[in-house]
Amino acid sequence: MAAGYGELLRTPHAARLLIGTLLGRLPNATAALAVLLFARAEGGSYALAGGLSAAYGVANAVGQPLLGRAVDRFGQTWVMLPAAVTSALGMVLFAVVGLDPLLVAYAAMLIAGLFTPPLEGGLRALWPSVLRREDQVHAAYALDAVAQEVMFAVGPLLVTLSVAVWSEAAALLVINAIGVAGALWVVVSRPSRQWRSAPREAHWLGALRSPGLLVLLGSFFFIGLALGAIAVAAVAYADEHGGGVVSSGLLSALGVGALAGGIVYGGRTWPGAPERRLRLLVTALALGYLPLMLVPGVVMMTVLAGVAGVFLAPALACAFVVVDRHAPTGTVTEAFSWLVTTFVVGNAVGTAVAGPAVQLGGVAPGFAVPAAGGVAALAVLLAAQRFLLDRPRPVVRPTVPPTPDEPCAENDRNRAVEPGFRARHQA
Repeated sequence: MAAGYGELLRTPHAARLLIGTLLGRLPNATAALAVLLFARAEGGSYALAGGLSAAYGVANAVGQPLLGRAVDRFGQTWVMLPAAVTSALGMVLFAVVGLDPLLVAYAAMLIAGLFTPPLEGGLRALWPSVLRREDQVHAAYALDAVAQEVMFAVGPLLVTLSVAVWSEAAALLVINAIGVAGALWVVVSRPSRQWRSAPREAHWLGALRSPGLLVLLGSFFFIGLALGAIAVAAVAYADEHGGGVVSSGLLSALGVGALAGGIVYGGRTWPGAPERRLRLLVTALALGYLPLMLVPGVVMMTVLAGVAGVFLAPALACAFVVVDRHAPTGTVTEAFSWLVTTFVVGNAVGTAVAGPAVQLGGVAPGFAVPAAGGVAALAVLLAAQRFLLDRPRPVVRPTVPPTPDEPCAENDRNRAVEPGFRARHQA
């Protein structure tokens, strides 16, 4: 297993692209915490801080697929780096102006969120041009999912450290400077500079015209909802069992479980269609959320949280493969960006739903929300499975690797002209 990951990371450009993308995504991963700490330091209320974070989140959800479509049309370099710089400048404006005038603060959040570069989708589009074997691409998707867990664990620690050493404003500046540096490191690499999307059929829906992709997005909306709800329910559980350390322990256990599951999943090759495998993984994920409603003592609850996380990273890694197979020609970055957006929106909805559930019924109903989310995610896959299993794209690998001067194609294998639209027209 370790040898397989080692071989993957020793492939030219692979480690650079993975690390650079993680650094470039730090501002997005830590925005909610960094904005909250800065707004509170400036004298703002929790409600105001939440409103600013919500503005960032909504703008981010809108911007990711739009920028992903732009990447598919114009390439990574001409979209990613300007977007990263613009997003960082929005956060700089926020750090300089503060909360007064409030309109400018909200405008800064909208700019920062809207122009967050789609590095996540961009990396997944690059993997097949860097890794020549199908099993390595699938392992890279799993490693990507695992790395996300590490980033979401380390990112808040970095924000807290920057606040302790300097200030809340400095934390915003440091995190976003790291983000721009990470994006720059990615887009000046040869694979990123040479990557070009396949020609796309003109359609205003873009990637969303794929029924299989819509099914996947519907399912992962509810998985995102489950994760958002768990965070709220964990805090409520901690209030009754010893405070903030307990909630941190539960969420850390969830992350450790996902980390372990992702490493094991990516360490071997799995037989069968990924669409069917995804259904099994989401089933296991949904079953893992159900015991949380028992709300036992702290030790057992921590164990249950770890078990609940085991199938998260494998489900994400398998979903990346399914996106790759079902995204229409020339829309791969946009399709991956839609998955990110759907997941983030679901997370926000889960947070919003779990709060009233805890307020009205207590901790057990709070954990019933993620359980319901897991069941709903599975129900979507089961109800619409024929769309996922209908005509997945054939996997065709080039027989001759591209030369250093030859543009690298995306991981889009379906070269068929789609009916009703003229070929070679850009959406």
